[in-house]
Amino acid sequence: MKRLILMRHAKSDWSVGTPDHARPLNDRGRRSAEALGDWLRTEDILPDQVLCSSAARTRETLDLLHLGDLPTRFEDRLYLAGPSALLKSLQAATGATVLMLAHNPGICDFANAVVARGPNHPRFADYPTGATLVADFDIDDWADARLGKATSHAFTIPRELV
Repeated sequence: MKRLILMRHAKSDWSVGTPDHARPLNDRGRRSAEALGDWLRTEDILPDQVLCSSAARTRETLDLLHLGDLPTRFEDRLYLAGPSALLKSLQAATGATVLMLAHNPGICDFANAVVARGPNHPRFADYPTGATLVADFDIDDWADARLGKATSHAFTIPRELV
């Protein structure tokens, strides 16, 4: 079995006037990211590899999860990526439990496409900032990951945690 933790970055700060790729988190986003890290630890859902967009807000979200020193690939192709790019990146993963941090609208589309049936949650369909899906694949190698083949294990949003 392989496990995917699919997380949209926490709430970013639009007031700073930086280019989109360099936009940091706002105060609420920083609190949310820390709460998501606490949730992952409480649920004992810990990654052994990270695939992260190269954008500032995904990097900052990752740092604030406080997951320790994990093998991490910062990938430009995950910045504003669509489902096919996200799947391609995942298929090159090597960990047993992979955390993927990316952006909407692609991450929402990917979350909805990757599971055979989405979790019964009112916010799954729109995947707000910080939304996190945990999905299991019955495969031995990420190269065999396909859309519609994962089973939803858990889903949360920061508003439920903070």
